[in-house]
Amino acid sequence: MKKLILVFCILLSFLSSCQRKKGESFFLPSSELQPLTLGMMPTLEGLPYYIAQKQGIYDSLGLNLTIFPFYSANDRDAAFQAHQVDGIITDYSSAVILQASHHTNLRLIQKNDSYFCFIVSKESNINQLKQLKEKNIAVSRNTIIEYATDLLLDKAGIKSSEINKPEIGQIPLRLQMLDFKQLDASFLPDPAASLAMDNGHRSLVSTRELDIDFTVTAFSLKALNEKRREIELLITGYNLGVGYIKTHPQKEWEQVLVEIGVPKNLTGLIALPAYKKATRPSPEAIEKAVNWLKANHRIPKSYRANNLIDTTYIHSEPTIM
Repeated sequence: MKKLILVFCILLSFLSSCQRKKGESFFLPSSELQPLTLGMMPTLEGLPYYIAQKQGIYDSLGLNLTIFPFYSANDRDAAFQAHQVDGIITDYSSAVILQASHHTNLRLIQKNDSYFCFIVSKESNINQLKQLKEKNIAVSRNTIIEYATDLLLDKAGIKSSEINKPEIGQIPLRLQMLDFKQLDASFLPDPAASLAMDNGHRSLVSTRELDIDFTVTAFSLKALNEKRREIELLITGYNLGVGYIKTHPQKEWEQVLVEIGVPKNLTGLIALPAYKKATRPSPEAIEKAVNWLKANHRIPKSYRANNLIDTTYIHSEPTIM
């Protein structure tokens, strides 16, 4: 099957370059394509990119993609601002902060599929949301982690001032602090969430149950202007990666899960997101992020998220695979 996918990509490249219609992209020989860099956390929303890279799909498309792992949102965003990477997988709140507070020129090109689990320490004796009052709940400031925490507290009728919210940006450190009884709870992405549950901690709720859809792929305007065909190929490879995940048994690609931090004994227990072909980011999710950031005095009241989404890469909603 892997060979068939590679042959399909090569044929598609040839036909597209020979018979291009107006407004459609075409694939260039790899010698004419520029390298593309993408920064992301070691979490599952980037799995289709990793799969496409490891299975040789991007090689067959002629795209030289380098994925840089980051363990905190601050480190990821700092690398993006310093132009060390062309694009990042981020969340709507972080993207708005980057644009509003740091005057960073970026655009969101596609939505990513993900979820986060609210993990409570096995030592905390927390069984219900109302028991969160006066507990230590770690957050990563201005990100989905803090947003989801605030939403959860609101559902429980608990004021933010009634808990302690230490800022712990590093995912491995949050996990370690749970193990050493220094935290009562925190939202964690997989594979960190599954590692926590394997150590005896419990998931009380997830962002899926809270109806939070927050992760996106963003690129700098410079990259969007100078590497358009490369980014089109990135999306093509992402879609093929989604297809590969859905049509191949996990045994064939579980090593990719191991490489992004899933222990081998847990690869079969990870609950993967319901991956779909690339879709446009959500204007409604951006509006929610903007309202939350304004309410918490993180961005000016006058801020408007105009043109934050680039609508030229994904033209319509795809069929679910």
